[in-house]
Amino acid sequence: MSVAEFLRQRAVDVAVSGSYSLPRWYDCEGKLRSFACRTKRVSPFRMIVDVPVVGKVGERVTSYFQDFGEFQCTISATLRAGFLMELDMTRARRAWMSEKLTWLEKKQKDASVRDLRRDARFVPQVSHTVLTLADGSIHSCFIIDVSTAGVAVSSEYDPPVGTPLAVGACVGRVIRKFAHGFAVKFAEKQSRDDIVRLIVRSSQPA
Repeated sequence: MSVAEFLRQRAVDVAVSGSYSLPRWYDCEGKLRSFACRTKRVSPFRMIVDVPVVGKVGERVTSYFQDFGEFQCTISATLRAGFLMELDMTRARRAWMSEKLTWLEKKQKDASVRDLRRDARFVPQVSHTVLTLADGSIHSCFIIDVSTAGVAVSSEYDPPVGTPLAVGACVGRVIRKFAHGFAVKFAEKQSRDDIVRLIVRSSQPA
């Protein structure tokens, strides 16, 4: 199915964080790499996800989402920074998925559910930005979440802990690695009002 066809179908525009792996991506130890991702539009049959590494049409994908669980999927269409996945599910799980999406749609309309902690991490509307290294090289990355003190990202680039770099216009250093990416602590704490504008300020690499 094409993306245009899916956009005409009944589905829910919802952002749910998750992870995925592609069949041809391995780390230096020969283990299958996983990357962070986030849903944009979901139905009980397929979903569009924002991703740091775009797979190829026809590839099998293993994915996991905190609100949906694990899926085996097939990529049916690609976008500039994402793809459309066909979900392999039993009829019973599709029924459960339909109920879950109805609940999530109601939940996202409830403005009272907010995290008001001053330094709470949040998911920005913009999913992609760039990393600039000390040597001037640029790598694209996917923003998992961000706070005034730092940002968690997922990228094809896999830096060691301690690497200095800039995320957009915010200079920092890699302080931690985790399963789907790494955390960058900013050299200076940023304003909550300015942080998203700063981390996505640099242009995407060609």
